[in-house]
Amino acid sequence: MHTIGVMTSGGDSPGMNPGIRAVVRAGLANGLRVIGIEDGYEGLLNARFKELGARDVGGILQRGGTFLRTARSMEFKTPEGQRKAIRNLNNAGIDALVILGGDGSLTGGMALAAQGVPVVGIPASIDNDIFGTDMCIGVDTALNTIVDAINKLRDTASSHNRAFLVETMGRHCGYLAVQAGIITGAEMVVVPEFETPFEEVATAVDEAYKRGKLHCIIVVAEGAKLNATELAQKLEEMKLGFDTRVTVLGHVQRGGKPTAFDRFLATRFGVKAVEFLLSGQTGVMTGLDGREIVPVPLSQVVSRPRTLSEEYMKMARMLAR
Repeated sequence: MHTIGVMTSGGDSPGMNPGIRAVVRAGLANGLRVIGIEDGYEGLLNARFKELGARDVGGILQRGGTFLRTARSMEFKTPEGQRKAIRNLNNAGIDALVILGGDGSLTGGMALAAQGVPVVGIPASIDNDIFGTDMCIGVDTALNTIVDAINKLRDTASSHNRAFLVETMGRHCGYLAVQAGIITGAEMVVVPEFETPFEEVATAVDEAYKRGKLHCIIVVAEGAKLNATELAQKLEEMKLGFDTRVTVLGHVQRGGKPTAFDRFLATRFGVKAVEFLLSGQTGVMTGLDGREIVPVPLSQVVSRPRTLSEEYMKMARMLAR
């Protein structure tokens, strides 16, 4: 193995840049050439390659997003697209590939691995929805962004005697919502994994008002059956004492400087990815298992969904008083 490629794919996550930096410098330290692939799988199909040296990744630890950029590619999902990608890798002399991304990106990596390309995936998803790792790159930063926003919203909610419904990212996974709800002391958390009848939400708001609270915070994952806007409209119609407002945090959760935790986790993942490649452990993902970074077969990662702990939901309900 003489040359490795590194790319980011799918939605960006804070910490991707530290991960790229670690792959590049760990590769160079082991006598490898490192090629950056711009614009994800789309860039792989169009051979957007550039060699990266130590200075090319200098000063990016604190930057959010990904300096290699990212894009989604429908063409890559086809057999023809995958053959084209492999041909481009071979033409460029790229012997192995490190892919930072979420479930779709790792599924693409598995498709390449199944056709003989040495691949190591690095989990980068703010939803923390990838099986095989305790934590993904970007989760901690996104969670801190949400907590900061809710803290500020509570100030204005208390000033105006309002109920705020805060919508977080999480189309299929409510990890961010439930964690943020627990950390900020929200009165209710609504997530896709556990159906929450509207009556329960209304009761939580009503009881908060009756207890004399000056505000009420409900955290709603975007993929919940009842979205934040629908909930707010129904609550407003019931006139439960609070004026109701909705705040959709949206893509602001993806941005910002990665936290110390995300920088260190991404760095550990990047170094381990290179180590796995050099030791012949390919077709795997770097996974955080307790304190250790372990190789997790991509076949397991892409075939098993990560489930939200019911214990977290029980905790959120118990502490909302």
